[in-house]
Amino acid sequence: MTRLGFALLSDSCIGCHACTVACKSEHDVPLGVNRTWVKYIETGQFPNTGRSFSVMRCNQCDDAPCMTICPTSALYRAPNGVVDFNDDNCIGCKSCMNACPYDALYINPETNTAHKCNYCNHRVEVGLEPACVVVCPTHAIVTGDLDDPNSDVSKIVARDKTAVRAPEQGTNPKVFYRGVDQASLDPTRTRIADDGMIWADTTPSHATITQTMADHSGPGVVARTAYTTAHHMTWKSKVSGYLVTKAIAAGAMLIASLLVVMGHGNEQAAVGVVPPIVAGVFTAITGALLIADLKQPTRFLYILTKSNTSSWLVRGAWILGAFAALAAVWGLLGLADSGESLQVLALPVSLLAAGAAGYTAFLFGQCEGRDLWQTPLLLPILLAQAVIAGGATFAILDLFLDVPEARTIWIVFLAALGGLALLVATELWSKGSRHVELATLEMTRGRYAGQFWFGGILNGIVVPAGLLTFALATDTTSPWPAACAGAAALFGMFAYEDSFVRAGQSVPLS
Repeated sequence: MTRLGFALLSDSCIGCHACTVACKSEHDVPLGVNRTWVKYIETGQFPNTGRSFSVMRCNQCDDAPCMTICPTSALYRAPNGVVDFNDDNCIGCKSCMNACPYDALYINPETNTAHKCNYCNHRVEVGLEPACVVVCPTHAIVTGDLDDPNSDVSKIVARDKTAVRAPEQGTNPKVFYRGVDQASLDPTRTRIADDGMIWADTTPSHATITQTMADHSGPGVVARTAYTTAHHMTWKSKVSGYLVTKAIAAGAMLIASLLVVMGHGNEQAAVGVVPPIVAGVFTAITGALLIADLKQPTRFLYILTKSNTSSWLVRGAWILGAFAALAAVWGLLGLADSGESLQVLALPVSLLAAGAAGYTAFLFGQCEGRDLWQTPLLLPILLAQAVIAGGATFAILDLFLDVPEARTIWIVFLAALGGLALLVATELWSKGSRHVELATLEMTRGRYAGQFWFGGILNGIVVPAGLLTFALATDTTSPWPAACAGAAALFGMFAYEDSFVRAGQSVPLS
């Protein structure tokens, strides 16, 4: 078996960028993005300072999370062990970028597809060395077969003290560093200063340790990042919005199923017709948001036609499709005023609704570069949000329809809010990795603190809980307090999810 890998000799690197230039020339890499680059860090205090260099690139992992999450197998393993890519299959979903713990992937602005270092596989296959190896003036880049004990790279790894990036991720990277400053390999120990970097100011776009992170995470920052390449945040408001829209779709059918079980299947409008319409509309919006977030939206059907079944993007698409189909059947039966038939559908619809709401927990779990998203509490949080969204939807619908068991729905709504509050509190006070610690700080004390506390917690949990408690305690028959609670909860849900999604990407990976 062949397992090609790199030994990067930082004690020989002079930071000349010849490897970067050769890579750009060999692969016609556009300006602003890089397959390989040299990171500079500076340590010490003037006049006792030092500068060290380390080459950054794809680690050709044995257990490559980018391959697992890629929905179309655009990323695949070549026979020589290299993780290569097929441009024609890529839909530009950017999931691989969040799965990679090394910031190795980027979206090519000319093709709108994901690219990365592929070991110059087209050269290797004809007996040539990668372009970066050929041009390195100090022989600081060594390649070879890690399964061959006589190869130069194997001898270096066996003989010398080497290190790898992010070993805690369990990806088994095949890029080994000799003579490297550990701060180069751990970007949470370095910081881009407010005055930018040498040669280029990438501060606004590249994640770095913020002042909030530095002030509240203990002594961790030991160096300044003097130069690195910019890596932009990949998932933003469209992803946050899709989490909310599918929660509404799933929640509407969960509450409708509950009402059917309670004997209200014959309530044609409020149970049989309107909930599946709501579910259909918001499932369609969910799909539209997902497609709009693709860099190659015309290829979205590749998720179904070129499916990588290990990806939760594919599995999620199947679940959403099955959920939408069964909701449509529910709607047809509702139009036929067949309440007894809805009894049969209540359980399978509930299960698919839970799947539609919760599968993102497993998708985010495959994003191994974002530790904040790895929490085991994400699934129950998403399920609680679905119940909240369903309760909120029915509370608003009660303004226009005669919703049965309205007070019962309010109680379920309130209970879900309480459950969500408990889950979020547990998540915030749980101990995690340094990445989790820093992301949580940025969410609760940093740039997303206002959005999280005032939007997600106050507006999304406290205010609706107060309104529902008032409505229940006063025994009011007015639907307005609950409807206002519903509107607040939905807006707050988006604020919470958006802060969570963005904070998870705020910790630097390179």
